[in-house]
Amino acid sequence: MAGAIDEQRERYDEAARAARDGTASADPAALVEVRGLAVAAGNLIVQSGLTFDIRHGEVLVVMGPSGCGKSTLLRHLVGLERPVAGQVLLAGHDLHHGDADELAALRRRFGVMFQAGALWSSMSLGENVMFPMRLFTRLPAAERRRRARFKLALVGLDGGFDLMPAQLSGGMRKRAGLARALALDPELLYLDEPGSGLDPLNAARLDELILNLRHHLGTAVVLVTHENASIFAVADRALFLDPLAHTMTALGPPRDLLADGPAEVRAFLQRGVAA
Repeated sequence: MAGAIDEQRERYDEAARAARDGTASADPAALVEVRGLAVAAGNLIVQSGLTFDIRHGEVLVVMGPSGCGKSTLLRHLVGLERPVAGQVLLAGHDLHHGDADELAALRRRFGVMFQAGALWSSMSLGENVMFPMRLFTRLPAAERRRRARFKLALVGLDGGFDLMPAQLSGGMRKRAGLARALALDPELLYLDEPGSGLDPLNAARLDELILNLRHHLGTAVVLVTHENASIFAVADRALFLDPLAHTMTALGPPRDLLADGPAEVRAFLQRGVAA
């Protein structure tokens, strides 16, 4: 299996090198273009043939049963793992090939919120949010503090600048992780299971926060989840990853997929939906 994956990567590399220069977005509404993507976990190809766009200002939900490859796909979309085949184009630029400095600048155009928040436990919330600013900007300390306080206020943690992660509830940690993902004013947010582990009330509050950020900041959001309440609450479109077919089998507004999508997608979306 490892040899087959390596061969696919070599074939992709040849094609990518030939097409890399001058790559342009075919759709002006698309911020990210995913083309023929195949992703693997170790030596196991979990999803292939993935082709879809992420549009400016939309909330796109990546959904499917546990183990279908949602988080694996997310790691490839943000450049943490290299695809077996295919491309992820951000504003027409290949996210996995190019000069290291150019790729680093490209990846700073989006923010990522991981499942557990991934906060630095030895830093206060304010220091966590300021950390990307310290690394990637020349802002003076006073301006970093001002912006960090603003980002914390955006997510409902006004006054939490000096709190330590250990002092936070699960919902507060999620919001703090979201504030840090917003630190560099990204045009795109990737959120990995933000409602995981939260009670229904706090999960609903987080969904409302995501919609407010999109409305007020115009930020595009890619949300990985298997929670139906969040899918119907926030998604403009939803992408279904099928764990048996190992590819995407539906893409569209959740209500449309519930009414007219493939049988397995309708069954997935009908969980918990009142008759």
